[in-house]
Amino acid sequence: MSAEYSIIVDEAKCVQCHACEVACKTWNNIESDISFRKIKTIWIGKYPDIRSCYVSIGCMHCAEPACVEACPVSAVTKRESDGIVVVNAEICTGCQACFDACPFDVPQYGSDGKMRKCDLCLNKIDHAAQTPVCVTTCPTQAIKLVSITGKDKLTAEQTLAAVIGN
Repeated sequence: MSAEYSIIVDEAKCVQCHACEVACKTWNNIESDISFRKIKTIWIGKYPDIRSCYVSIGCMHCAEPACVEACPVSAVTKRESDGIVVVNAEICTGCQACFDACPFDVPQYGSDGKMRKCDLCLNKIDHAAQTPVCVTTCPTQAIKLVSITGKDKLTAEQTLAAVIGN
């Protein structure tokens, strides 16, 4: 399997500052009611041994993206070169089949009714070999851009799904 980009988050380092969300919204000029990256509070354990942690959730650019399979018009595709899942808004019908299929509730819909989601700041990666703004903005370095094999990527997705309860 070839290596693919993925975002990994060390929930122990996340301090719920929301810098990744703000940077993403600013860089991508996202409408106010859309967030490509969200901070989620996770409760772990059972009373009386319970604690909370935070995790920054965005598109996982899955090894086997359910959103790609669900899209009836092939508006959502996965780039073979690097595994980045992208949306062609010009052909998106806004049917929301991708939202229903995504285990991480990632797809968002703008005022135009078209699906939008994280593309790992594709313009930065393709043209300047830089990292996404959520990664560079995180003050605790809880968010990292990595290149991993599809097998390891699938394991990471399953782990996150178990942590967040999906």
